[in-house]
Amino acid sequence: MPLPALVLLFVLVPLAELYVIYLVGDAIGIWATLGLLALDSVLGSVLLRSQGRAVWRRFNAALQSGRMPHREVQDGVAVIFGGAFLLTPGFLTDIVGLALLLPPTRAVIIRLAQRTAARRMATAVEGRGRPRPEDDYDVEGSATEHPPAGPRRLER
Repeated sequence: MPLPALVLLFVLVPLAELYVIYLVGDAIGIWATLGLLALDSVLGSVLLRSQGRAVWRRFNAALQSGRMPHREVQDGVAVIFGGAFLLTPGFLTDIVGLALLLPPTRAVIIRLAQRTAARRMATAVEGRGRPRPEDDYDVEGSATEHPPAGPRRLER
């Protein structure tokens, strides 16, 4: 992701979170909004713990059965990100975190991420196969053969 997009992300997401918190606070009151934010953080940590344990059990079971735990690692990464989003104060990040922690939506998000990554890799590989105009150059040169040199004597 290019640097300007990251800067935009780190500026726009907190502003959007503040705006949504302001709207919710205006609608239900400041104390109810703060309580709701605290409650969803606590529920998020409980959900993170239960899903984390489930993924860890599946990971160990895959290792014990002798197969590579590809799916379990992907689930584990999604659960970690989901937990981080849920522990971050704000309603928008809580929605994303909840989607990453619930198994049905997590599977959909992982599948979309895999397709996106595969498309990007295919595009990158295709782009490397074609010569670029700046890579098209000739080098002039010549070669001369010399007879092999015999053993040298060191003089003192």
